[in-house]
Amino acid sequence: MSAPAATRTQGTALVLAGILLVAVNLRTAITSLGALLDEVRTGLQLSGAMAGVVTTMPTIAFAAFGALTPVLVRRFAPSRVLFVAMIALAAGEAIRVVTGSTVVFVVTSGLALAGIAVANVLLPLLVKQHFPDRVGLVTGAYTVALTAGATVAAASAVPIADAFGSWRAGLGAWTVLAAVAVLPWLPIVRRTAGARAALPAPASRIQPGRTRVGWAMALYFGTQSLSGYATMGWLAQLFRDSGYSPSTAGLLLAGVTAVGVPVALAMPTLATKLRSLRPLVLTLSVAMIASYVGLALAPHGGALFWVVLLAIGQGAFPLALVAIGLRARTAEGTVALSAFTQSTGYLIAALGPLLVGALYEATAGWTVPIALLIAAAVVQTAAGLAVARPRYVEDPAVTP
Repeated sequence: MSAPAATRTQGTALVLAGILLVAVNLRTAITSLGALLDEVRTGLQLSGAMAGVVTTMPTIAFAAFGALTPVLVRRFAPSRVLFVAMIALAAGEAIRVVTGSTVVFVVTSGLALAGIAVANVLLPLLVKQHFPDRVGLVTGAYTVALTAGATVAAASAVPIADAFGSWRAGLGAWTVLAAVAVLPWLPIVRRTAGARAALPAPASRIQPGRTRVGWAMALYFGTQSLSGYATMGWLAQLFRDSGYSPSTAGLLLAGVTAVGVPVALAMPTLATKLRSLRPLVLTLSVAMIASYVGLALAPHGGALFWVVLLAIGQGAFPLALVAIGLRARTAEGTVALSAFTQSTGYLIAALGPLLVGALYEATAGWTVPIALLIAAAVVQTAAGLAVARPRYVEDPAVTP
């Protein structure tokens, strides 16, 4: 292998390592806090209202800061923006575990979430730029890394806190992981130190909000995320209400993630290999709706089967991520579609846990909340079928 070829190979490997390390960090700050929320509330004397603000912040931050990312990458190279985003994540995580101020805790949590929001939008762009022939495989790999990071953080935050005698250790441990994720981007940023922004600013900028494909992507991403966040927040309670012990209910919830790992790895590759996304959209939607029907009719007797079906149905998340790259022709189109899809989608997703919780409390049962999730799945199916049509966000024909 020639020296230039070896250098390119090493550079590609470094970018891949950087992408995977970033992905591992994209939910750790959130799930570790969720696991330790009671301890944090006690330690900082958070009111119930303030605790509600903290738990709602992720989706709001993802929407707000995700929408700003295209502006940043028109001024700076994407690798530089991601580098700063990861520094913001590490700094936010570090400062919030040493403060005794509620205000500082909330502000620095927002800083960490801003870094995550920007990284959420940039990863599909970086995958398409650096791995144009391996979009499905790399998207699947970073989706698995994201899921693994979220699961490990949720499962180990409390044991770490117990081992060190403080919730601050349970949250602070993930600062180290975020700092590690900064390292691969140092040499990459140095190589692009003199580079201008990767995305030009054309006379007519791409505006996904004025296209059918943009809204189809946002609705698909938003409704599947609504289901995902509602599941994370309420599925264990549903199983407890059906007669399972708290520990078993937690294991069943973890089973959704565990079964979802191979689904997440396979889904993007299938999406890039198949001639049409329609079979995947329909298969995932049928699995999800069947799971909801089963949870409504026989949550105890068929629990394992419903968990498997739900995990398959939630393969819509990696499918949505890879579809962002498949529905854009250019780097600018990818980042614009990614920003619009995720910022709008996370606003929709924020309604999931709130509405499910309100309906559960109002009706003292799960029939109506599950009916809401089935309705969302129907909207998801319609939006997914629209996404499956072979069109692109840059095409004039997709603008109404």
